[in-house]
Amino acid sequence: MHRIIPDSHYNSITQNNVRPLTRQNPSPKSYYDLVVIGAGTAGLVTAAAASTLGASVALIERNFMGGDCLNYGCVPSKALISSARVSKTIKNAQEFGVHASITHIDFASVMDRMRQKRAEISVNDSVDRFTKLGVEVFFGEARFEDSHTVRVTDSKLKFRKAVIATGTRAYIPEVPGLKEAGYETNETIFNLTKKPESIFIIGAGPIGCELSQVFNQLGSTVYLLHNKIHILDREDRDAAEIIQRTFLNEGINIILNGIIKKVEKNDAKKIVHYEVDGKKYSQELDMILLASGRVPNVEGLNLEAARVDYDLKSGVKVNDNLQTTNKKIYAAGDICSTYKFTHIADFLARIVVQNALFGRKKKVSDLIIPWCTYTTPEIAHVGMYAHEAETKGIAINTFKLELSEVDRAVLAGESNGFCKVHVQKGTDKILGATIVAHEAGNMISELTLALQYNIGLSKIANVIHPYPTTAEVIRKIGDAYNRTKLTPTTKKILKLLMKIFTCH
Repeated sequence: MHRIIPDSHYNSITQNNVRPLTRQNPSPKSYYDLVVIGAGTAGLVTAAAASTLGASVALIERNFMGGDCLNYGCVPSKALISSARVSKTIKNAQEFGVHASITHIDFASVMDRMRQKRAEISVNDSVDRFTKLGVEVFFGEARFEDSHTVRVTDSKLKFRKAVIATGTRAYIPEVPGLKEAGYETNETIFNLTKKPESIFIIGAGPIGCELSQVFNQLGSTVYLLHNKIHILDREDRDAAEIIQRTFLNEGINIILNGIIKKVEKNDAKKIVHYEVDGKKYSQELDMILLASGRVPNVEGLNLEAARVDYDLKSGVKVNDNLQTTNKKIYAAGDICSTYKFTHIADFLARIVVQNALFGRKKKVSDLIIPWCTYTTPEIAHVGMYAHEAETKGIAINTFKLELSEVDRAVLAGESNGFCKVHVQKGTDKILGATIVAHEAGNMISELTLALQYNIGLSKIANVIHPYPTTAEVIRKIGDAYNRTKLTPTTKKILKLLMKIFTCH
């Protein structure tokens, strides 16, 4: 039985929305214009858009409508981040002349609030909403029988076109004793009702870093192990350095270049044995959280019968139009994308609908893709990193401004960050940008828009930004670029012109 745990009022609401326990699958039509496998973001957007445009659509989900994002991803994690940030604000209140203290963090109430917010949002992904849109929703394991038929439970769904949007799941490393000792992933960590006094998080990518800070701010002792020399190693190095330094200052125990060797169980405790640069260490704790990568959900689909190529590590193989090796079958979302973000799944689904139903040739490579890691401060990025430009042989100029030079950031006590913009050398053409700030995710869209529509950095300098706002940092970056155009020769010409016009 696919039941959301723990039993609670708000989980019951979510359950009734995303997988009603007593619901029966509908009788299938003789043919569907589109069969969508997977009801995460990519599948939901595909199904809703196609049905709204008049296509007959069947949507198959083996677990819960909403996929990772709603059930064990963006929605619950950001709800917890909100609670954790309140905790941090109170702890730091004295810096603002406010004398307050936290007497108790009610972890169960924090989790209950998360479930309440998830329940509120779950109506958007509900069976009822999609049924009203004209989508026929089937629950069960999907399996291709041939290149135009999918079986789900006792039903055969024949299709003209199909979309695979089955997403990914947490990677489980093969570590001796790990299974026996027990562990959590993103699919189980949000079921907690009791705070772990100590937690060992394996993997310092976005998920591991966000949850490390959450549990630390909610009162757990946190150990964060990463197998690289720096956390968030795929991010801008300066940005990752700020987060790493912040974590250390907040008391998170960071273990770099670490390799897990084995795990043991000691009564209710777990003992993690690991190595760093050949030296052996061990740590006793209450809980282990795996956040060391994702693997695609391709098993059980019988993709061979549909003539769809795939890889167990990278997922379903698609071309730039999201078409698989079977021209009638497409894929969208984490199952086929390097960029595993909800907003990317959304836009890949839009491409699929246009290409599959209307024969267009929309390309993934045309997308300008921003993303954000929701630590405090946040890291947001769009476009190229400096090392990517170097690899492609593109000469760049980089403009960087610290938030300590932005009045609003100083006033708010949030000056630990910066804005960095790369432009093509000799021009104001923006190639990439990174922002580290309290609301970096909300700020990056201005630069994303500039990249999308080829708006140069000099033009951003001419856009009035309200004072005082942290977003002024972007306008100031534009000013910094414009100042580079004031060469000694330019200054001489301007001085001469001023003399001429002031004489008149």
